[in-house]
Amino acid sequence: MAVHNQDGAQPLRSCVVGAGAIGALLAAALARAGHRVSVLARGRTLAAIREHGIRIVADDAATGGVLVQADDDPARLGVQDVVIVALKAQALPSLAESLRPLIGPDTLVLSAMNGLPWWFSQGLAALAQDEPLQAVDPNGCVSAVLPAERAIGCVVHLSSASIEPGVVKRGRGNRLIVGAAHAGHADAARAIAAALARGGFDVSESSDIRNDIWAKLWGNMNMNPLSALTGSTADRLLDDPLTHALVLRMMEEADAVGQRLGLSTGMSAPQRVAVTRELGAFKTSMLQDFEAGRPLEIEPILGVFPELGRRLDVPTPFCDAVLGLLRQRAATSGL
Repeated sequence: MAVHNQDGAQPLRSCVVGAGAIGALLAAALARAGHRVSVLARGRTLAAIREHGIRIVADDAATGGVLVQADDDPARLGVQDVVIVALKAQALPSLAESLRPLIGPDTLVLSAMNGLPWWFSQGLAALAQDEPLQAVDPNGCVSAVLPAERAIGCVVHLSSASIEPGVVKRGRGNRLIVGAAHAGHADAARAIAAALARGGFDVSESSDIRNDIWAKLWGNMNMNPLSALTGSTADRLLDDPLTHALVLRMMEEADAVGQRLGLSTGMSAPQRVAVTRELGAFKTSMLQDFEAGRPLEIEPILGVFPELGRRLDVPTPFCDAVLGLLRQRAATSGL
């Protein structure tokens, strides 16, 4: 698949599913690089993007709107070269079937979401190839539409927020890691990475995108749930010796699962916690969602670890306990 433009080649036809804080940035970058970009959006977000384009605020100054095609009907957008899934992961199972008109025999699917993506278990020797991860792909409903064998992973290392429909405020960071889930699509992943780089991101190419996804999640699978349960910022969780110890125990369980899968975090749990501490008194994304009354990304961020532990005979008692508490907290809060 040729993914160029700006250099005179055929432009990539891409659709971003989820025109929120991350999806809008990806769409704007590809549009700036000269590609044919559409976004799947609804309601006020759809109306705002149609009228003004995607507007980005950085250093308190807004850019002019980046114009993209916007629609709420995948059938009107048609088959794409690349579908970029950038919505909250817990929303994907109920939405997946509606995305079928976007997918053709050669369409690649790039995931840019928190937690483990639906395709993650495919190709891992330690797991049954035909058994989806129920936490992110219940009964295979996502992979039935979005082919795991044509997946491209994208790890997002930046912060941003949707401050109003169609308007995104940039925060810290600008880094993406992009890589193919299967070696046969490495060239296509490299071309997509180059397109995103031309659009303004700092992009690293990965030869082992599963490991990069796992390493990022390893630092989030404890702080996100515990912050949502307690209402505490990260520094308070780490300052308290009891919650600090719980953070480490959860990471140790997750690392044991990862080792059985052949995945490495590249550092010890205390070293990763030291990285988190350097970020100071921040609110995790899950705590922000909880305070805003939005659904929580429970299963993709935490639920995957007990499920994988059961399948691999790795005990995860601390993760199990926090998962049970978090599910109840979300249910009693109507999330």
